[in-house]
Formats: sequence, C-alpha cells, structure tokens
Amino acid sequence: MSPRNPDRPSPGRIDREWPHQVALPDDICTDRNFTLIRAFCEERGLKHHIRKVQAVWPDRRYQDMRLYCFADRASAELFQARFGGEFFDPKRDREGGRVEGAWKRQGVWTRLLESGPLKVPVILRD
Repeated sequence: MSPRNPDRPSPGRIDREWPHQVALPDDICTDRNFTLIRAFCEERGLKHHIRKVQAVWPDRRYQDMRLYCFADRASAELFQARFGGEFFDPKRDREGGRVEGAWKRQGVWTRLLESGPLKVPVILRD
C-alpha cells in the first residue's frame, strides 16, 4: 500500500473539518464543468475538498456522486446556489455513519443531466 499524500487529508478528517458538503453526480463534474467549478471556487476563495460517495436507491440502482466539502455552511450554500446539487451530511447520510459508507437514498432514481450551468457531456449520456 502506498503512503497517504500528506497534502491531502484523510476521508475522516474531511468529514470532521469540512462537514458542509454538496453532492453532484460524478459524471456532471467532468470536462468543461470541472473547469467551471474550479474557476468559480478560486474566484471566490472557496476552499474545499472533494470526496466521493455511492448513492444507492431502493430499486438497487446506484450512482457515483462527487462531494464538494466546505468548512463553513455559507460557502456550501454559495456553491449549491450556483451549481445545484443536494446537501449531504456525512454523519447522517452515510450508511451506518461509516467514513466510507454508501448514501442510502429514498424514492425513485432519476438521472440528472443538468444542474445549474452544468450539463453531462454528450459522450457520457446513455
């Protein structure tokens, strides 16, 4: 096993110190969208970390989600107002409260192809 990068905090530390998290579908955060998100955060000085979680619905459908993690609620709200997404509470939403637990969702899965100015790239659409 390779040693952890000292510049990147552990998943548990991110959940403790950057608990205000916004979830977006992973495939919507790629390509030009990644650049849009990065520029938005840099221009506003929004320091954050990125984690992933697998969302699982009752019908056993699942989707990889990218979590944008902020130390303060105001930064998370600013991000969510621009890009959409859902607030994610790592203590409440992770299965069993585990650091690597899945996100057990309710209701029916529907694929999100757009969120705010973000769109899933054509090549990644079904």
